[in-house]
Amino acid sequence: MIIHGRSMKTIRYSLLFTIMCVGWLFGASCAQEHPIEVEKTTELLAYLAADELKGRQAFSQEIVTVEEFIAQEFNQAGLKKLPELPGFRQEFSISEYKIRRAEGSLGEVPLASNALFGRVYSDSLHWTSEQIGSFKIHSIGADESFRARFNEFSSSAEASLIFVNADHSEIFSRYQQYYSRPSRTMKSVNTDVVFVLAPERFNPQDHAFDLRIYTDKTEHRLANVAGYIPGKRNDEIILFSAHHDHIGIRTAVEGDSIANGANDNASGVTAVIQLAHHFASQPTPERSIYFVTFTAEEMGGYGSQYFSEQLNPEQIVAMFNIEMIGKPAVSGPNSAWITGYERSTFGQILTDSAPDSIYTFYADPYPKQNLFYRSDNRTLARLGVPAHSISTTPIDVDPDYHQVSDEFDTINLNHLNNTIKAIARAAIGMISGEQTPSRIDPATVD
Repeated sequence: MIIHGRSMKTIRYSLLFTIMCVGWLFGASCAQEHPIEVEKTTELLAYLAADELKGRQAFSQEIVTVEEFIAQEFNQAGLKKLPELPGFRQEFSISEYKIRRAEGSLGEVPLASNALFGRVYSDSLHWTSEQIGSFKIHSIGADESFRARFNEFSSSAEASLIFVNADHSEIFSRYQQYYSRPSRTMKSVNTDVVFVLAPERFNPQDHAFDLRIYTDKTEHRLANVAGYIPGKRNDEIILFSAHHDHIGIRTAVEGDSIANGANDNASGVTAVIQLAHHFASQPTPERSIYFVTFTAEEMGGYGSQYFSEQLNPEQIVAMFNIEMIGKPAVSGPNSAWITGYERSTFGQILTDSAPDSIYTFYADPYPKQNLFYRSDNRTLARLGVPAHSISTTPIDVDPDYHQVSDEFDTINLNHLNNTIKAIARAAIGMISGEQTPSRIDPATVD
């Protein structure tokens, strides 16, 4: 039976849990070995947002320290290591290619060093007009939209050389400065895509060209931290996640140069650790529960990309990606919003998980920010997983986002702790197997 969009089964289950644990949410004790208490939440957040970790930037020694700390917490909670892993750190490599030198000519004109940029994954590259066929030639004409054509070509699956009309020199220069950063990849084979600002009246069909690019390659080791609680159904997984990296050292503001990332995303990692301790102290769950903190989210989501390749996405029933829950939402404390709410029934299940007077989950109020695509949930959503981010921060007006001011003392600790409790309660129906969110249609995810 359906009553106002909710099944009798859901209502019966929600009422039972509310009777048992409504007091627990606001400080009273429920019957579990590891209650989610603000003292532990405070301790975890204070460590993860400490100056000593220098902003937890990927590739730093400090990020390794963070990973070892999370692994220790997972071990203390009693989580199991993922199959075939020697420990809780899930290590992988990425290769970084930085253009060291570029030279050549377009017709009779020598190639300027600032007249090209691209995605180069080769130790060296030599393309000439005599080799057309081994790579594709494209152009962006004076009357075309540079941005639109750039977006079309930048994700090309073919080796491509794109000549850009000189009328686009101003916007080309801005892109060149940004995309002159190193190119990174986890794959052993990639496709080179190079954009070149062509001199006036240059036509690659009529003029000879010679392009040589030399790169410096660096291998970086990265690691997610992952553990799990085996359930009675090993092939059904509920995933709790957050990214443990941040942006490191920034330009100093009033003598402070460390972007501590207390809200982004020490708050989310704190939640995952607390949830790991909490659920590990409960009886064997029906579905298996995975706890993962991802690396390099701030650099392009490499951690979640690697993790998504290690599991069968069809086995992941739901992904609770926890992102920036340290500050109350515009609607007030004890409420959180969910990205991509309309893409599956995940959000509705959370909305129905407790009476509004206890905690409220609702749809992302910032659709123009495209937040569904701006965290680690997007990788698994593209594979059909009901993967959504849960957040509380008013992102459109938050003065501390990606700033050195994102400090421990900006966090509302009671709100943070209540949010972790609410997520734990909201997940019970999925963990027990009584609730299963609908899958996301991969065709609708860009």
